Amino acid sequence: MADSSNDGANVDPSNILDEQARCLAKRIHQERIARSWSLSDLADRSGVSRAMVHRVETGVSSPTAALLGRLSGAFQISLSDLLRVGPAEAQTRLMRAGERPVWNDPETGYVREQIAARARSDETAAQGMDITKVRLPPAARVAYPPEAFSFIQQAIWVLKGRLCFTEGETVHDLAAGDCLTLGSPDHCAFENRTDQPCEYIVIVS
Repeated sequence: MADSSNDGANVDPSNILDEQARCLAKRIHQERIARSWSLSDLADRSGVSRAMVHRVETGVSSPTAALLGRLSGAFQISLSDLLRVGPAEAQTRLMRAGERPVWNDPETGYVREQIAARARSDETAAQGMDITKVRLPPAARVAYPPEAFSFIQQAIWVLKGRLCFTEGETVHDLAAGDCLTLGSPDHCAFENRTDQPCEYIVIVS
């Protein structure tokens, strides 16, 4: 049962960080309510504190990539699906250069650009594949829990620079041109240990 007194309905617009944060806050709130979860339910399932979930849903705090990974894992939807804030009917098979959705991680400066999106509606699960281009700044590190990968298949293709990808106890040192298909769900981390930006493609199906 949802916490009716803390469902994000009474939000002071002056507290909203920006339009992107407002839309993302609404999307997270909608995903939680659609499952009839309380704030505490989502906190327990994601490992994110109840207070932080509330701050994110009300737009007071802008979520980081790592936090969104925990929430998407709890919802059993991909990070790309969670960041897709437009209505299902607005999705298109054609995503032109310069018009693709871009999201910036406020903590690391990590940038995600959606190249292609899986078809998804309110009635059906996502189908097809997501293609996302990521720019990881020097010295940046983004970690995700196993739950973020338990329901998807994913591959990483490095375009530029070097990417240190940790998969459980295994560390993969990936150079430009290398492509890695992820194995069984495990704790994972994307890390740039160099002084130059790293760019890579993430393919999810």
